[in-house]
Amino acid sequence: MITINLLPHREAARKKRREQFFVHLGLAAVAGLAVSAAIFGVYEARMAEQQQRNGFLQSEIAKLDVQIKEIATLQQELDGLKARQAAVESLQADRNLPVYLLNEMVKQLPEGVYLRTLKQEDMAIAIEGVAQSQERVSELLRNLGNHSPWLTKPQLIEITATTASLGQRGQRRVFNFSLRATLTKEAATAAGQNGAAASTPAAGKV
Repeated sequence: MITINLLPHREAARKKRREQFFVHLGLAAVAGLAVSAAIFGVYEARMAEQQQRNGFLQSEIAKLDVQIKEIATLQQELDGLKARQAAVESLQADRNLPVYLLNEMVKQLPEGVYLRTLKQEDMAIAIEGVAQSQERVSELLRNLGNHSPWLTKPQLIEITATTASLGQRGQRRVFNFSLRATLTKEAATAAGQNGAAASTPAAGKV
């Protein structure tokens, strides 16, 4: 017997395919949400971990800032101590320098030459005096230029002939002179070191 289906099978098949499509679409949406949630969770975990690292770095940076400030303070104190030490050494050298300078002038002063004034301005030394002859002045210049470790670059500024009274012995021709020399840095340093050594008590003595 031949059976004829008069129901709208095409509509039923179309409806069934539509229902399957929506089911698949729903499953895909659920799967997409699940994947999105998983990815979001992974990124959230990474962000939380990175925030912890940032917090740790910030705390360490704050500690380093405090240490840097302490180091800067110590550096300022050290610079202040160095400046005070340099000032003390300079004063020590200035205090002892005239003694050593006069001692050096006694060593280098030839016979027949007498000093009237000896002035120091920074590293320049101005000398005025009187000599029995021009040769004595030349000898003084040679001594200061070649034999003195304290003075260098002696220059004759002026020399004039005059007459000096010798009392009952009459008068004598003499020469007034003025010259300039330069104090060596090594001499100033040596004066400061010698003064510091002299002011330091000897070790091991009771």
